[in-house]
Amino acid sequence: MSAGGAFGGNRGARPVPPEKGVFPLDHLHECDLEKKDYLACLKSTGAQSEKCRAFSKKYLECRMERNLMAKQDMSELGFSNADVVVTPPEKNGKLESPASDSSKEKK
Repeated sequence: MSAGGAFGGNRGARPVPPEKGVFPLDHLHECDLEKKDYLACLKSTGAQSEKCRAFSKKYLECRMERNLMAKQDMSELGFSNADVVVTPPEKNGKLESPASDSSKEKK
């Protein structure tokens, strides 16, 4: 018989949790949209994560906002100020909607 555990481990040693990676699961699916966007980006780029950094950042920010992970500065997670999420500009600072288009026709 061996002195270790069933798989050769030491039964007397206490397990040490990893420094990062332990956080509550998103049971309420609060960040599903961000997660799906990121995974779709990975799939479309052939798993080239550098091309999906904006989606990754949005997902991590979502988790931090909803207390699903500890709040940290994004620079500690490998993001710089250059990794800003770029959104397309809106016309005249407003979003266009079908209702606003019909009001233009009446003028």
